[in-house]
Amino acid sequence: MLSDRYDAEIVKEVLLSRENYKPFPTSEDRSEWCELPQNLKCFWINKGESRLNYSWPTITATQYMDFSRTGNRVRYDTVLLDRRQDLASLVIAECIENHGRFMDDIVNGIWCICEETFWGIPGHGYMMRRQDPLPDVSDRIIELFAAETAALLAWTCYLLKNKLDTMSRMICERIHFEVKTRILDPYLQRTDFWWMGFNQENMLNNWNPWCNSNCLMAFLLLEDDQQRREAAVVKAMHSLDKYIQRLDPDGGCEEGPKYWIYAGGMLFDSLELLYGATNGKLDVFQEPLIQNVGRYIYKAYIDGSFYANFADCSPKVNVPADLMYRYGLRIEDARLSGLGAIELKKKREKSTFVQFSIMYRQLSAIFHYSEMEQYIGESPYLRDTWFAEMQVMAAREQEGSSDGLYLAAKGGHNDESHNHNDIGHFIVYCDGSPMIIDPGVGTYTSKTFFSERYSLWTMQSAYHNLPLVNEAQQLAGRPYEADRVHYHQEATMASITMNIAKAYPEAAGITSWKRAFKLIRDSNPYIEIHDQFQLTHTSDDITLVFMTPHSPQIEGIGSIALQDVNNHGLTIRYNEELFAVSVDTIILDDEVMREAWGSQLYRIMLSAKTAVNHGDSIIKISK
Repeated sequence: MLSDRYDAEIVKEVLLSRENYKPFPTSEDRSEWCELPQNLKCFWINKGESRLNYSWPTITATQYMDFSRTGNRVRYDTVLLDRRQDLASLVIAECIENHGRFMDDIVNGIWCICEETFWGIPGHGYMMRRQDPLPDVSDRIIELFAAETAALLAWTCYLLKNKLDTMSRMICERIHFEVKTRILDPYLQRTDFWWMGFNQENMLNNWNPWCNSNCLMAFLLLEDDQQRREAAVVKAMHSLDKYIQRLDPDGGCEEGPKYWIYAGGMLFDSLELLYGATNGKLDVFQEPLIQNVGRYIYKAYIDGSFYANFADCSPKVNVPADLMYRYGLRIEDARLSGLGAIELKKKREKSTFVQFSIMYRQLSAIFHYSEMEQYIGESPYLRDTWFAEMQVMAAREQEGSSDGLYLAAKGGHNDESHNHNDIGHFIVYCDGSPMIIDPGVGTYTSKTFFSERYSLWTMQSAYHNLPLVNEAQQLAGRPYEADRVHYHQEATMASITMNIAKAYPEAAGITSWKRAFKLIRDSNPYIEIHDQFQLTHTSDDITLVFMTPHSPQIEGIGSIALQDVNNHGLTIRYNEELFAVSVDTIILDDEVMREAWGSQLYRIMLSAKTAVNHGDSIIKISK
C-alpha cells in the first residue's frame, strides 16, 4: 500500500527537510500557545508545578533485576514511565507559561533519562542477543518504550531548543547523541527486530506501528542528513506494509479495543506523520482498509467507557479523544470524530493527558481542544456489527442508543494476538451496564506472555462464558477454532451460529457442540443462547459458565436475576429439569481487575443433573 505506491524517488521529491518540518509551534512561536483556553493552560501548568524542584526517582540495577527475580513488571516499569510522563508535563507547562521556571527540572529530567543504561523495560529484554538479568549496553535493541523515549526527547529538543541551548549547548547535543546511538542508527542498520516484519511476518502486532511511528518522529525531528531521513521513511513504509498486509479487510483488531490505541491508532499516527512530513503527498487515507481500521473502535463501543473487551483488554478503555477525532476527520467519518468529541466532553482537560509519554498525541490534543469542544458528529451507537475475519458480532436493541440489551459473541481461534481461550464466548450488557462479562486481564507479569500464560485464570475458558465438559477446558493454538460459523442480521434479529467442538481437546469427548446466539428485537426483546451437543460417551460432567460482576439472585426454579447499583438488570432463564445452579465468588486481589470490577466477581454454573451423551438447551436473557 505504501512502498509500492511511493518509492524512494518519490520520497526524495516530497519529504520536507528538518528545517522545514514544523508540525507544532515551538515555545518561541507564541501565538497558538497564548490562544489556548485558560482552563487548559491552568491544567497543564498545575501539572508542571507539581514537579517543580523535583527529585527525579532513581533507577537502580537491582530494580531492573526485580523482573528476572520475581516476575513483577510493575515496580520498575512504573518508575521508568513516570519519569517520561513527568518530563512531558514539564515541557508542556513551560511551552504554555514561557517564564523559564520549569527549565531546571526539564534539564534534570533529560539528563536522568539520557543516563539510563536501557530505555526499555525489563520484560522486553528477551530481544537482546545475550540473556541476562541486566541489559546489555552493547546491544541496542529497539522496543516500545525505547522508541517512545527517543520520540519524547526529540519533541523536547524541537519545542525548547533555543532555551536549552542558552543553558548549555551540551543538552541538545546529548539528546542527538543518545537518540542516534540507541535508535536512529540501529533502525537503519538492522532488519532483525521481529516487529519490523522482515523476518517474522506472522508475529506482527501493535509493536510494528508503535515502534515505527516513534522512530519516524525521532528521524523527522532530529535527523539533519536528508538522505538518512529519506532512508528511514522508505524503511518505515516497507515495515508498515508488512503489518498492513496482515490486517483484516474489515479493520477488526483481534487484540481488542485497548490495543487498538497502539495498533490501529499507532498506524494512524504513522500515516499522519508521513502525510504531514510531505505536505499531504503521501496519503492513503482514502483506502477502504485504512478507513475500516479506524471504524473498528466505535464498532466495539458499548457505552460510557465500556467496550467489547475480548482478548487482553479491560472492559473500561480510555481511548484518546483526539486520536478518534483526528482519525475521523482524516477519513471523513463523523461517527468516529463524534466519539472523540464525546470522550473529550466527559473528561475535559484530562482528555489531553495521554498515557505513557506520547508527546505527539498530547500536543495534538492540546491544539485541537477548542475545535473538539464545538464538534457534534454522529452517534457512535451502531445497531449491528460483524467482523468476518475475527468472527465477532455485536448487536443492540436499537440504533443510536445504549438503552436495552447488547450482545457480543465470538468464534475465531485460540492463537490470536493476546489470546484468551474463549471460542464461543459472549458478553451481555443492559442499558449500557455490564451483566454477563469477559473478566478481562490482570496486571502483566512474566507469566503473561510466556509459557505459563494459560496458568492464569483470566486466560482460561473455565472463566469465560463457555461450556466445561469432563473437566476439560479449551486449549491454546491455531487448530483450536470455531467451525461452520454463520452470521445473520435483519431488522428484528441478529444471530451467529458456530460449532465449537474443535476448541476442546479429545479428552473432553465432544463430537459436536453447536452454539447459537440471537438478539431478538421485538416488543419484548431478549437474548437466546442455544446449545446442541453430541458427546462420545455419556457424562454428567457438563457445566455452562456465566461470569458476572453482580451477586446473582436465585429467584426461583429456572430463574436468576442480575442487578447493578442503578437498578439496571436482567433475568437469566434456564431449564431447571436439565441444570442445577451454583455460584462461586472470585475475590479479586489484582489492582487492574479491582479497578474494572470492584472486589469480586461471580461465576454462575449450570451443571447437568443427569448423565447424557447428547443435549439441547436454551438460555433466555431478558430485562
